[in-house]
Amino acid sequence: MSRFTLNDRPVAFRMDPQTPLLWGLRNAANLTGTKFGCGQGDCGACMVIVDGEAIRSCLVSLGEIEGRSVTTIEALSRDRSHPVQQAFVAEGAIQCGYCTPGMIMAAAALLARNADPSAQDIVGALPNLCRCGVYPRVVRAVQRAGRVMRGEERIAAAPAPGIRPEDAARSVPAMQAGRSPDIRE
Repeated sequence: MSRFTLNDRPVAFRMDPQTPLLWGLRNAANLTGTKFGCGQGDCGACMVIVDGEAIRSCLVSLGEIEGRSVTTIEALSRDRSHPVQQAFVAEGAIQCGYCTPGMIMAAAALLARNADPSAQDIVGALPNLCRCGVYPRVVRAVQRAGRVMRGEERIAAAPAPGIRPEDAARSVPAMQAGRSPDIRE
């Protein structure tokens, strides 16, 4: 059994200690914001923060995490108000979104130790691969998040994505009846 702190809560995983942290997070804890990309540590989609350091969760086992503290994208800020999350939205640094959680986690770890990184610092600290090619916007987003963290700038909060669950539930009968859904029904 592997015991560690996960998103500020003590946990014990009853899985083989050799299981990659990635699969423990996704399959046992249902924390699917940590993405499976390559499984070889090349892409960074599975990046989490362990004791303040950005690591690829596909390369570390549950046994190696014993006694440590792990933070996933789900706990960075529950309301998406972390400066890195806000800056990624504000700078349009999200395309398909698959690599985004890993980039955000790597950026958050960087900014926790250096709130004024150069473009070279950012490129070096974010080894993530992005097939959409948003790298220039990612650098701008991380620099902007740093300004926010230093108190030099403020970003208006982005609205939470999606619609309210009760609105979605009201639209289902309309769709089943062959009508187009109307959120105001």
